[in-house]
Amino acid sequence: VQLQASGGGLVQPGGSLRLSCAASGGGFSDNDMAWYRQAPGKSREWVATIDRRRRTNIDDRAEGRFTISRDSAGNTMYLQMNSLKPEDSAVYYCTGLSSDLRRYWGQGTQVTVSS
Repeated sequence: VQLQASGGGLVQPGGSLRLSCAASGGGFSDNDMAWYRQAPGKSREWVATIDRRRRTNIDDRAEGRFTISRDSAGNTMYLQMNSLKPEDSAVYYCTGLSSDLRRYWGQGTQVTVSS
């Protein structure tokens, strides 16, 4: 059972990136999945959540710029990030609950927004 995050990289301010989180095993499609991020020297903070019915909730700082989604099977989650700002730079982590309600975290993917 694991979550695999990918899609990070270096992008200029105003640019876009699409992060992916692929779940293998665990029955994650039955429960909420979410994105968090952690910048150097700061605590990990919540970014967005999507439930099994694809209802979403996004942090105010990302509202209107970020979109969270998941595929039809519910096992792959995405974070489309547009109009990126330098303050969005962080390691982005995906997380989800397995069918037996254990929380798993992906390994993180680095997003750097810089000119």
